[in-house]
Amino acid sequence: MDALHERTAVELRDLLAAGELTPTEVTEHFLDRIERLNPAVGAFATVTPERARKRAAELQETCGAGSGGDTPPPSGSLWGLPTGDKDLWNRAGVPTGFGSRAFAGLPPAEESDEIVQVLDDAGIVSLGKTAAPELGFPAYTEPVGAAPARTPWDLGRGAGGSSGGAAAAVAAGMLPFAPGSDGGGSIRIPAAACGVVGLKPTRGLLPAGSGVDSLGGLVVNGPIARTVADTALLLEAMLPRRAGGGVAHPYTLRAPSYAAGAYLAAAQRAELPDEAGGPRAARLGVTTSSAWDGFYDIAVSPEARAALDAGVGALAGVGHEVEQTVLAEAPEYAPAFRTLWMGGASAVPIDDPETLGRLEPLTQWLIRSGREVPARELAEAVRTLTGFERSLVAQVSAYDAVVTPALALTPRPIGWYDAEDPERNFEQQCQYTPFTSMLNVAGLPAITVPTHWTAPTAEAPAGLPMGVQIVGRPGGELTLLALAAQIEAAIPRPRAFPL
Repeated sequence: MDALHERTAVELRDLLAAGELTPTEVTEHFLDRIERLNPAVGAFATVTPERARKRAAELQETCGAGSGGDTPPPSGSLWGLPTGDKDLWNRAGVPTGFGSRAFAGLPPAEESDEIVQVLDDAGIVSLGKTAAPELGFPAYTEPVGAAPARTPWDLGRGAGGSSGGAAAAVAAGMLPFAPGSDGGGSIRIPAAACGVVGLKPTRGLLPAGSGVDSLGGLVVNGPIARTVADTALLLEAMLPRRAGGGVAHPYTLRAPSYAAGAYLAAAQRAELPDEAGGPRAARLGVTTSSAWDGFYDIAVSPEARAALDAGVGALAGVGHEVEQTVLAEAPEYAPAFRTLWMGGASAVPIDDPETLGRLEPLTQWLIRSGREVPARELAEAVRTLTGFERSLVAQVSAYDAVVTPALALTPRPIGWYDAEDPERNFEQQCQYTPFTSMLNVAGLPAITVPTHWTAPTAEAPAGLPMGVQIVGRPGGELTLLALAAQIEAAIPRPRAFPL
């Protein structure tokens, strides 16, 4: 049998269900991989080996795996599969660092967050906390006082953020897949920087992390994985269903509800069904325009254009209709988004001046600026972005999907972002990731998939990963998974793991 980390999550699931592997065997393999690679990659903020071993043993005992007895079969769609909790989420009994030195030494929470409970119910084994930047605000994961999360393709470059640790862990084979959260690109950015797949669901799709309960509806949870099928498998598990069908959560009413297994089937079938159930061609828009154009100097690098050309070429090659499009100018977007982003930061529950002073300059600037925003200005920003949402949804809905570069630049070197000037830092983040935040504002689903590797260098022997972002209509996850799977089939990766 191949090394377990070379198996996909779907393959591991099937081997576990058949009794050919045990949760303990899988857990030990990935813990060993973490012990060897995490010091270089910085994917985990906290590793919890003893808790993981205990959890694996409990799962194994509950279903009698390997015993041959008359005990119940494995329970949970992800039974025995390892993953990690983002270090912005609470797991009962495990410290949460929030990517910040200001929270060092705080006692662990007594209760787990909803997303953690959902994944536990699906049968996962948590191996620890994946690294995140301070409070999840930056698009890079380089917290002061902790090791940065690095893309395994070049350890001198960052993994992106804010789910940087999750993406780095998946790319390095320390986890088969990992959940993340995305308020402005925080799943898609690190997935692209690490050469893996990241999906931001439609606002309202997932009960835990729906986006409906956050300011402006920005933050949703979603999956990161090495393959499109594994991404779909984790998405399914994050969408718990009633025994009789449907999803037991009012926030999911906005998004379509499909039968269990539909997402994985779409990824594995890699076809867009027509009304008769047969495959059909899609009408795709392609653009390099973004909502930040005209506010900051946004330039799409040659590497990003090469990735876009490769992805679009793969889709055209299987028969899809492709046409260039330009998004409507939206000069109102950037100032309104900045106001909303700062308004969200203002609610961080830190009032003690000493604690606030231990935060990084970018975080302090966001919080202090947000607390100076008048209520009327924030309300106007929300109204402005609601109008932008209507416009962008209409533009995207004219197509089956719209394809953009995933990132405008190659993965950024560690230390590239200005650590002292928060205004400049914010601008740099937008220049690196101009295509992501507008989709959080619009609530649209989007998936990033690698399509191109740059020329090899001494620092990156296999090249740096670059990819495309595919944007769907509201509830269009099935289409996105099928299109991403077609790209995946058409464009081989240079090798499975860079390390």
